[in-house]
Amino acid sequence: MMRVLLASVEAAPFAKVGGLADVVGSLPLALRRLGVDARVILPGYGFINHLAYGVQPLAEFNLSHRLGTSVIRLYTCQHVGMPVYFLQAPPYFGSEGQVYSAWDWDMQRFIFFNQALMAAMRQLEERLHWRPDALHVNDWHTSLLPFMLQSHGDAEQSAQATVLSIHNIAYQGRSAGGFMWQAGIHGRQHPHLVELGLADNLLGIGIAYSDMIATVSPRYADEIKYPYAGYELASLIERRSSDLRGILNGLDSNIWDPATDRALAANFDSGNFTSKRSLNKRHLQSVARLPVHDDIPLVGIVSRLVAQKGFDLALPALRSLLAKRELQLVALGAGEPELEQAFWQLEQDFAASARAFLQFDSVLAQQIYAGCDIFLMPSHFEPCGIGQMMAMRYGALPLVRATGGLADTVINYDDGEAERGTGFVFQWQEAQAVAGTLTWALATFRDQRSAWRRMQKRAMQADFSWEKSASQYIDLYEIAASRAIARRADPK
Repeated sequence: MMRVLLASVEAAPFAKVGGLADVVGSLPLALRRLGVDARVILPGYGFINHLAYGVQPLAEFNLSHRLGTSVIRLYTCQHVGMPVYFLQAPPYFGSEGQVYSAWDWDMQRFIFFNQALMAAMRQLEERLHWRPDALHVNDWHTSLLPFMLQSHGDAEQSAQATVLSIHNIAYQGRSAGGFMWQAGIHGRQHPHLVELGLADNLLGIGIAYSDMIATVSPRYADEIKYPYAGYELASLIERRSSDLRGILNGLDSNIWDPATDRALAANFDSGNFTSKRSLNKRHLQSVARLPVHDDIPLVGIVSRLVAQKGFDLALPALRSLLAKRELQLVALGAGEPELEQAFWQLEQDFAASARAFLQFDSVLAQQIYAGCDIFLMPSHFEPCGIGQMMAMRYGALPLVRATGGLADTVINYDDGEAERGTGFVFQWQEAQAVAGTLTWALATFRDQRSAWRRMQKRAMQADFSWEKSASQYIDLYEIAASRAIARRADPK
């Protein structure tokens, strides 16, 4: 049986900020269903409720490093039958109330996490006789591990197979050189890093030293080879393109199921949605204090309100259409103050047809997926995206820009009888493109109801389960393991 350890600073349900947590919380469970002994290790944040999750102490040991000696406590629990490990080491981890803090302190904490994790893997081997065949690291926070294993580890660790997942290349851990020097991490002399000036970029180090690299959709794997999406790491990605795979994130269909979701006013599935789903729309309209009417098209948004998500394109389009068409909007999200202000102002100007909930509310999010007709996701870039998959699962048709995982998951309507299509797709990063595509979707909702229903059914039946993606990761682990075996046989 293959053994895989996933290292991350987020993992649902223990520590969740974004999509990284959803992947690390779901992928290993799918791997285990396919026969892989997958486990997860993450920081033991102070906000994790040990009693609620049945967390128990496993080991305590000292780690000497350049700044002194740290006492590390290793804890564990079983999550749906999967072992999860937590590293506590005050002041780095153990008392905080949230995952992320100030940039300079996060640099120190997560660099230390890489050092502590190397020692923790030795503890797992000594105490549990368990050693991973592949170490799966995620984003810049754990990207030092492939390098450290090869350059700072013992003979066995230097031949450890490693796979790096890039969930969003915009976040790279830049300018980390001083923090690494302070922690005693040296010698990043990989020729690509030196040539491209990336020896102080944590994600770049992971890209250079990992055996294999994955990102979260096929389209995004192509996009990050170019500077508009890959930024300063594009050249490094291009050099490693033969080792890069785009593997679409999955959706846990057992958890996210409109037939059983207790947050909904009425449960439904692809067989009875035409009669039951409308009850959720009425409930959402009531919660949002909007006129309750089945025939008024309802646009939903569930998102972080940040520049990446394309609301600079959507807000002018929504304002124009709300002024001249019969249309409703329910938006849920929080983020950048100027975008929160813009959505608040939109509600003030169109109080009879628009409502903005400037917060995070998981129950309301599910109700929006299940109650809206059109789910708007106009992202400038989207490595994978889960909102569009959730919307389709719950019978809403997504309206998206053709980028990253949005292009990989949403099939554009054929503008006819819906022989194909699960949503509406636009190309250009312009407000007019959003307005034109939304106008098209509204006309389809009004005039092509049979085609609309056909697309809804197809969208609800789309297979976004983790099993297909998990099997692709297994292939990636096997390639990485074979490279590690070769490295062990011929160390340089």
